[in-house]
Amino acid sequence: MNLQRKKSICVYCAHRNGIKSSYLKAAGDTGNMIARHNMRLVYGAGDVGLMGEVANSAQSGKAEILGVIPEHLLQLEIGKQDIDSFIITENMHERKKIMLLNSDAFILLPGGFGSLEEFFELITWRQLGLHTKPCFIFNVEGYWDPLLKLIENQISEGFVLSNNTKFFTVVDKIEDLEEKLIQALS
Repeated sequence: MNLQRKKSICVYCAHRNGIKSSYLKAAGDTGNMIARHNMRLVYGAGDVGLMGEVANSAQSGKAEILGVIPEHLLQLEIGKQDIDSFIITENMHERKKIMLLNSDAFILLPGGFGSLEEFFELITWRQLGLHTKPCFIFNVEGYWDPLLKLIENQISEGFVLSNNTKFFTVVDKIEDLEEKLIQALS
């Protein structure tokens, strides 16, 4: 009997679609990849935008899904309650903690302030030694290029150590994400 728990992948992304269809496609591809590898999706529990797309794609592929949403975002992100586990938290801090504790790896898709805030807290926790889980930036059509430039500037200006870039892996294609994710979880 195999008692090993299935791997759980946390995806941070927007509750909006963005202006390029490639963002929505990347979210769908990510959900499909998670399902194809019989992994569990952990995400912000929204049913709209990239969040909804990643969840619907994972769900179509029969992936198990854990959604975590703070009470104040239930209406804005339209909580997707037809998933395996739906947790409503009191605040964002509880949400992030539950997502971290229930995930083996993390993927940042295109998103806004919230996606950045969640991902950077995760990277900060890694910098502080609070976890060693793999983190990926899915740089769809160069969406995160300005962020990567900012990080380079932080390093060159002496505010971030250059070896801190090992805390995350940047990928441009779903095939690279899949390969590196599977490698990291092996």
